[in-house]
Amino acid sequence: MTDKILTSQDGAIARIIFNQPEKRNAVSLEMWEAVEAALDRYSADDSVRILILSGAGGKAFVSGADISKFESERASADGVARYNATTKRVYDKVAGFPKPVIAQISGFCVGGGVALAVCCDLRICGEGSKFAIPAAKLGLGYGYPGIARLSALVGPSFAKEIFFTAGRYDAEDARIMGLVNRVVPDDQVEQFCLDYAKTIAENAPMTVNSVKFIANQTVVPESERDLQKCDDLVTACFASEDYIEGRRAFMEKRKPEFKNR
Repeated sequence: MTDKILTSQDGAIARIIFNQPEKRNAVSLEMWEAVEAALDRYSADDSVRILILSGAGGKAFVSGADISKFESERASADGVARYNATTKRVYDKVAGFPKPVIAQISGFCVGGGVALAVCCDLRICGEGSKFAIPAAKLGLGYGYPGIARLSALVGPSFAKEIFFTAGRYDAEDARIMGLVNRVVPDDQVEQFCLDYAKTIAENAPMTVNSVKFIANQTVVPESERDLQKCDDLVTACFASEDYIEGRRAFMEKRKPEFKNR
């Protein structure tokens, strides 16, 4: 795995860190492939209950594609197709990751960084964070999935504004739009996300994960919704040992210890 993508796990909390701070964590094809491998590994690991995505250096989350790699990675039609297919898989795997995903955003979040953050379940940013999708300044096409995810989050009107202007938005703009869940002081972003993740990881994972799946189903076309799986996930919660543990802990006035079964 490339050293430009770092992974770690502390208890139930896993991390994927984009580690190219000298380029504001711009992402090459090799880095996307490493992220995909990490997502597959953590998805299958029952000890992982929550995932945090972040950028190294404190100056950027992800600032989009590594343009210095375009000549080697995106100079041909085949190269463009491979790059686009890889990024689509990564975005889809983040959005469909079976456990909650937090985007820990410090500094710039631009282009592909916004696309990645929008795929996450929760977005926490610092007061100095800046957001932009400069596609219209570069003549880039932007496909349906990314626009649909952004529109589902901030609404079609703000999505159009972000794309039409290709402008830069500050953290308060992002909060008003609904692009981020929380804005915290820049020096507290990492600790806030860690505390947030610990809180979520201590809750019943079957409940949390079922809510993620069901909530995601509300923003796909009605004909594509898997309502049977929604019902099955709810039924599984009520049939679980964790449901018994939750009731007992409440009655006994103690903290529950959920086992994800």
